Amino acid sequence: MSVSASGGSRQQAVLRLWERAFRRLWESLRPLDPYRSVKAALGAVVIVSVVITTLLVLFAIHSATELRVITIISVVASLLLTQFVAQSLTAPLDEMTAAARAMAGGDYSRRVRGDRRDEFGELAEAFNQMAADLQADDQHRKELVANVSHELRTPIAGLRAVLENVVDGVSDADPETMRTALHQTERLGRLVEHLLDLSRLDHGVVPLHARRFEVWPYLAGVLREANMSKGSGHERTDVHLHLDVAPPELTAHADPERLHQVVANLIDNAVKHSPRHGRVTIRARPGEGSAEDGSLEVEVLDEGPGIPQAERHRVFDRFNRAKGAEGSGQGSGGVGTVPASGGTGLGLAIARWAVDLHGGWIRVAESPRGCRIQVTLPGAAQAQG
Repeated sequence: MSVSASGGSRQQAVLRLWERAFRRLWESLRPLDPYRSVKAALGAVVIVSVVITTLLVLFAIHSATELRVITIISVVASLLLTQFVAQSLTAPLDEMTAAARAMAGGDYSRRVRGDRRDEFGELAEAFNQMAADLQADDQHRKELVANVSHELRTPIAGLRAVLENVVDGVSDADPETMRTALHQTERLGRLVEHLLDLSRLDHGVVPLHARRFEVWPYLAGVLREANMSKGSGHERTDVHLHLDVAPPELTAHADPERLHQVVANLIDNAVKHSPRHGRVTIRARPGEGSAEDGSLEVEVLDEGPGIPQAERHRVFDRFNRAKGAEGSGQGSGGVGTVPASGGTGLGLAIARWAVDLHGGWIRVAESPRGCRIQVTLPGAAQAQG
């Protein structure tokens, strides 16, 4: 009994192997792949069918075979050959259908063959690009959840510890304790603000309210807020901020709120990557336009490890956390650096978005030491809104 059962299972295994081999052979027979157009391929199918039918009719005439028999044979032969030839047309669609179903189930790693030179090849390339974009977005979503969870955990834990100490009588509710608690709530507020900015960025609902203002007092206010943030328990209280505006009476035409986002995010990024007792310089100069249009060029320079050349093209992408810079343990000047805190990887992306709203551009410029990020705003002549 067991011998017959094992023999039956062996036969089934052999049949499955033959079936799999035949299926692979059938799928590999794609005679229409060399065609550069689906229309040409369909034309070839029609021509082949007509030729087969014509040959069979001629054979019937010369062999005195009944026309009814030849008609049946020609129809069957045309159907079989058409099915064989049309495999080249249906195979890529079947492959895309299977890949789409896998992606609907959460598997974004599936790709389809893109070696054809016709419209199906273009469709396969577009499908693979879509799959790659979805896979990247899914990875970004997972990274965002992980980063936000980490960023939320730290201030919440600090705030909870401070409040528990006050409630338990371990520490008094003195100004220093309250400043520590305030700092943690400010960190939470900044994170929520970044997430809101990200939502606005996705939906494109942020208008631009540009006006003319004096640059020196404006940037001085931004630096004052940054210093207050550092003074209330920021991780890097040892970094010095320096403002350089020339000429002192320089004016600009921009949206003050959006420009504040740009400068504040650049300062925060520079402070995180600065060496101990480092210096961050915020420099403002007139843009390339005329003095009347209010064009502006702002640079933020730090003394940290800088950004590797290979990373510069994507440093302003969402969720990018400057791994190359963080991996450096030494600044250009030989001063030990402090590893940057994690962050959500949204600050520089939001800065680029705000600059784009103005019709300007932002880039990592060459610098003999540290990182130098340059922002150029065109002023009233080209600003959107």
